[in-house]
Amino acid sequence: MRPGRNSGQGSKRPGRVERVAVTRVLDPASAKRLALAVAALRVGLGLGAFAVPDVACRPWVGSNGEGPGRKVLARALGGRDVALGLGALVAARRGAPVRGWVEAAALADGGDVAATLASWSALPKVGRVLVLGAAAGAAAAGAVAARSL
Repeated sequence: MRPGRNSGQGSKRPGRVERVAVTRVLDPASAKRLALAVAALRVGLGLGAFAVPDVACRPWVGSNGEGPGRKVLARALGGRDVALGLGALVAARRGAPVRGWVEAAALADGGDVAATLASWSALPKVGRVLVLGAAAGAAAAGAVAARSL
């Protein structure tokens, strides 16, 4: 057997990709339950944002950006959340992989964290902490679940 091939030694050849073992944090059944619970919450929040955009926006941005533009953005974010949540739920119901949906949702939540931090000083004090916590928590739950799916 040549060194670097199935001998436990790493390859020294350029362009060769090594496999890295991923440690599961949760068992696959628990990961799927967590992922689908977050997906269901996401659908509910998305529908709420679409139906009553001003109520959905208030905790995050306060009275900033009053007007039709605010409603468009809230509904767009609501639509994003409905699509990501339903994607995971429908995939699970069909017996298809949900990991990609969970990863995409975690990435979207990470974007919400970044957006909140970027505008931190302009956001309502209590709302920014609540939204940051919810978005970071959902991103972390998604990352943990995806790693174990």
